[in-house]
Amino acid sequence: MQVHPFFDQRTATLTYVVADPETKDAVVIDPVLDYDSAESSIWTESADEVIAFVKEHQLNVHYVLETHAHADHISGAQHIKSAFPDAEIVVGQKITEVQKLFKHVFGLPAGFATDGSQFDRLMKDGEVIEAGTLSIQAISTPGHTPACVTYKIGDAIFTGDALFMPDVGTGRCDFPGGSAEDLYTSIHDKLYALPADTRVFVGHDYPKRRDVAWETTIGEQRDENVALPWSRGRRDFIEWREARDNTLSAPRLLFQSIQVNIDAGQLPDPSDNEVRYLKIPLNVFRPEQDPDGMVLE
Repeated sequence: MQVHPFFDQRTATLTYVVADPETKDAVVIDPVLDYDSAESSIWTESADEVIAFVKEHQLNVHYVLETHAHADHISGAQHIKSAFPDAEIVVGQKITEVQKLFKHVFGLPAGFATDGSQFDRLMKDGEVIEAGTLSIQAISTPGHTPACVTYKIGDAIFTGDALFMPDVGTGRCDFPGGSAEDLYTSIHDKLYALPADTRVFVGHDYPKRRDVAWETTIGEQRDENVALPWSRGRRDFIEWREARDNTLSAPRLLFQSIQVNIDAGQLPDPSDNEVRYLKIPLNVFRPEQDPDGMVLE
């Protein structure tokens, strides 16, 4: 099994192509659709790089795996699927909880499904699917969001936003449905229980004084993770994570991303004028008075 990383500089996101070089069976994990919020423009450079690699190496993409509904980039899953129509878009089964939360936030139409049916497959905790010779196990790792899933393929796991490089730490837990307590259980009690030599591939990297990195091991994480080493207690981590999250600004593309990603990466339908629109709610998480004295909730 080979793991091929693609780093998107704009969103600090890692996309992976995981492939069996002999059989050419492959999956794509967390692809990115490029988006410029200033111009409100979308293009496909990042996903096209993945597509070109797959075609160059004549890989057979069985699945596009989403670790969660991302809040920092728009998913490129639909663009990947358009290039490889037989590929199924996969996410954890608890995506339904996130859909229900954000259907209200965005005032989505009554007909917007919250049963996960926009995706081709919803995976349960512990469920295994086969991509030819690749065996993929879903490990439910909530905390960053309720629907976060880590995918285990061979001797490697792909942790999305749960676990980052040891010098970066863990994902934040202050989004609706997030939980620092759940994240502790997901990492400390579940991921750290894996063999020490298990390879760990992270969903983002935010280097300051080093080059971009994406691969570590469970043993290194247990010993060196700055947020959650093996020795850190549950209560201590929860208090630290919640205090830390209170100092963080919302992700730059939070609202643009979530409304698309809970719909399996599908962009909104065009309006009567043939233009697509994203909805940006006001003060939805921090109700306050507008200049006219009206309380916005």
